[in-house]
Formats: sequence, structure tokens, C-alpha cells
Amino acid sequence: MHGALGAVMADTYTPETIDTSQVTLPPDLERLVEKLARNNHDHWARQRMDEGWSYGVKRDDLAKLHPDLVPYEQLPESEKEYDRKTAMEAIKAIVALGYQVGKSTP
Repeated sequence: MHGALGAVMADTYTPETIDTSQVTLPPDLERLVEKLARNNHDHWARQRMDEGWSYGVKRDDLAKLHPDLVPYEQLPESEKEYDRKTAMEAIKAIVALGYQVGKSTP
């Protein structure tokens, strides 16, 4: 969104999220959250790389450099936590919508 239309839409946009406040996930889903967080980062990184981005100490949109284009293990904890929260919220939304999340037994 650019220009006046973007400004008008930004003024009227109200994000509507799925209410997950009553969802409590079992502790055994922590490993799933971490795997999904890593996967989320890797998808983001692959997309950036496909768009021509590469690692840079400082973010530079014109040069397409980004400091987070590193393996998940090398991310700052704050970035890992962002990915974890995104994964956790996705799982909670699935449960809030009436679906079940659990590991199948072979």
C-alpha cells in the first residue's frame, strides 16, 4: 500500500486474531515449537536468498544484506523467541479452531 490509499487503509485496519487466550498446550509440544520455529526461519531465509539477499553485519535494503541470514542456532535469542512465538501462536490457533495436535505413534 502506497500513498493516500495506504494511509486511509492503515487508519481503518483492525487486525482480528483468533482468540487463543484459553488454549493451554502440553509441555511435550515444546520440541514441536522449536522445530517449527527453525522451519519458519529457514523458510524466511530461503525466500530472502531467492530474492537475492545475503548476509550482512547490518541490514541494508538497497544492497539486500541482512544480519539474520544465518543458521537458526546463530540467531540472537530475541529472533529465536520471535519465531517460537509465531510457531506457538499457530499451534494454539489450530487448537482454538477445534483441531487436535499430537504426535502419531508408528
